[in-house]
Amino acid sequence: MTVLERNDTGAVAHLRLNAPERLNALSDEMLTALQDQLNRLKDEPHIRAVVLSGAGKAFCAGHDLKQMTAGRQSEDGGKAYFADLFNRCAAMMLSIRSLPQPVIARVHGIATAAGCQLVASCDMAIAAQDTRFGVNGVNIGLFCSTPMVALSRNIPRKKAFEMLSTGTFIDAATAENLGLINRSVPAAELDAATTGLAETVASKLGAAVKIGKQAFYQQIEMPLEQAYAYTGDVMVQNMMYRDTEEGIAAFLEKRDPDWAE
Repeated sequence: MTVLERNDTGAVAHLRLNAPERLNALSDEMLTALQDQLNRLKDEPHIRAVVLSGAGKAFCAGHDLKQMTAGRQSEDGGKAYFADLFNRCAAMMLSIRSLPQPVIARVHGIATAAGCQLVASCDMAIAAQDTRFGVNGVNIGLFCSTPMVALSRNIPRKKAFEMLSTGTFIDAATAENLGLINRSVPAAELDAATTGLAETVASKLGAAVKIGKQAFYQQIEMPLEQAYAYTGDVMVQNMMYRDTEEGIAAFLEKRDPDWAE
């Protein structure tokens, strides 16, 4: 059984974490499989959106604690193993951000610790209404410092620190209000809502979404004046695309665009 399944539907790639017996933990094998798929997807321009989901009763419960315990059994107490583990996990999360295609998390059950980090690292997220989110490492004596990076860039800092320091869960409605997810829907509507969002994104000009996603994350870290200068250059570059010219002409002529891509 593969720990990560991929199924493409048109221009949408569906990646499903497939280790339900471990609540889809980010094991060494899972991190490797995710990284491999992300590396492939960046060179597949025919794919215009990615949906990330989990099999079984949970989206993702974070790192594999049994593997982490085994990793401690070395002369240095696991220091080298842990450094490598967290570096590989961070690289995978950053690969989601740098991927040309928008990545949408389809979340159900629970998303905890690095699983919550995974949701926060995706470009968008839709969750079932009964989903719970947490960065609960503090409950076992391990502050969720790396999940904190993505979480604190999604929600207000005081709420993020409360979650991190208390280890308490928030529900999907709260996650939506805080901005961790785009919206919550009844569980029966989760597939339709996620697929609908992915297909809407996939229907747009892929080159425009690609340059826009990159610019979105670049400008958000910049001072205001620098951000305007940078995004102005990005829009000039976008305007030079043949398909953008065709898209504008089609709009003015009230017809569907004939995009080459």
